[in-house]
Amino acid sequence: MTVSVLVPSSLAREAEDKREATRKIGYVARAATVFRVDRLSVYPDPEGERKYDDGFVETVLRYAATPPDLRKELWDTRDELAYAGVLPPLRSRSQTGSGSDDSGSLRQGIVTKAVSDGRVRVNCGLQHPISLLVPDGMDLTEGERVTIDVSSREPVRAKIVGKPSGYTVDTPDLDAAVSRSDAGLTIAASRHGEILRPDRLNELAAESAGADAGEHEFTVAFGAPERGLPAILGLSPEEIREDGSKETGGFDLWLNTVPNQGSQVVRTEEAVFATLACLNLME
Repeated sequence: MTVSVLVPSSLAREAEDKREATRKIGYVARAATVFRVDRLSVYPDPEGERKYDDGFVETVLRYAATPPDLRKELWDTRDELAYAGVLPPLRSRSQTGSGSDDSGSLRQGIVTKAVSDGRVRVNCGLQHPISLLVPDGMDLTEGERVTIDVSSREPVRAKIVGKPSGYTVDTPDLDAAVSRSDAGLTIAASRHGEILRPDRLNELAAESAGADAGEHEFTVAFGAPERGLPAILGLSPEEIREDGSKETGGFDLWLNTVPNQGSQVVRTEEAVFATLACLNLME
């Protein structure tokens, strides 16, 4: 399954302070981890931003995805991370530890620089970053996480053996993210969309089927508090209701995954959990 989630840069616009804004973003990171999201994209919504803009959402999401034992060295002290301590632990399978300090251990590393001759410099919690050969067929860029097999610490002998599970973060425009070649089925989450019924899941499974049997490829976009996707895209709720099952705003369909909501407003982080939980049931 290949899953992408799109959230706006205005995600934390209604937060009263930076602590609450950080916690809110942390719940999105938690949802992405629970439901094995491959990519979290933060698309720009400058008109909706208030206090927390200029890369705040992106920075917190990237920090949350960083292995705990590498955070201090890689991020040092930044204003955006003043309340990083309130982030809920992700405890993803690739973050349960970078491995032991013994030789022959697997650990996570972060690519800090691309060097010459097909090599990259990787920080993996050893005393110094190490230069490693990039395996054939693997493309690595600065900031990506990799899995390292350390066979010896003195002298250091290690190799890159793959990429760990967990989400990556990027910052494309909304239309660019929806039109990516690997976007799969593109879904706009909105209370104005088509109500997602249990029998609809089978249809969505067929529509999102990837090249491999049993795999699904889809992208889900969310709006901001008090500023849903229709407002961000300049669409009226009537346009969505009348044409919700057809391409509107560049999406394949619009879905309401929280029908008959008991609260007047469903927060973005709540909508992310609810929507991914439903789509996770596709077979």
